Amino acid sequence: MHGRGDTGDAKGRGVRQMGDYAKALGSKLRGIRQQQGLSLHGVEQKSGGRWKAVVVGSYERGDRAVTVQKLAELADFYGVPVAELLPEGRVPSGSEPAAKIVINLERLQQLPAEKAGPLARYAAAIQSQRGDYNGKVLSIRNEDLRSLAIIYDMSPGELSDQLVDWGVLPPEARVARAMED
Repeated sequence: MHGRGDTGDAKGRGVRQMGDYAKALGSKLRGIRQQQGLSLHGVEQKSGGRWKAVVVGSYERGDRAVTVQKLAELADFYGVPVAELLPEGRVPSGSEPAAKIVINLERLQQLPAEKAGPLARYAAAIQSQRGDYNGKVLSIRNEDLRSLAIIYDMSPGELSDQLVDWGVLPPEARVARAMED
């Protein structure tokens, strides 16, 4: 007996759900590649070796986690928005984060890189794309949170809770999510 109920089962479900999400993401990657008439070898050739066939294939099978940075670079390579590479529909976690996600950039900068590195790099990329350097807050979409959740190996709801705990999202983000469940 674990003493904490079925946390082991819940974690197992979370791992399976993220595995399912990785497979769905891989399926989208494969679909975009095939729409462009490229084989895996063709991707390697067209990219001048930047994208190895074996690596892209492992992303497509869901065998290898793709970082937000790599996903953004693949989207750029394929000439499509990142959102086109993300699976559609609800995230299998059963809980969605608050509709408006506003990241406290000042708090984000205070966090250790080993915790917040992926989020900090993603936020910097969005700021660069938007030309938005006010440095205080940054609004992101639910799709962005889903991408980040893959990197952190969590459901979007769990990542949302973690970001509230870090002080990067306001406590209302947790309350708003609880009301949507």
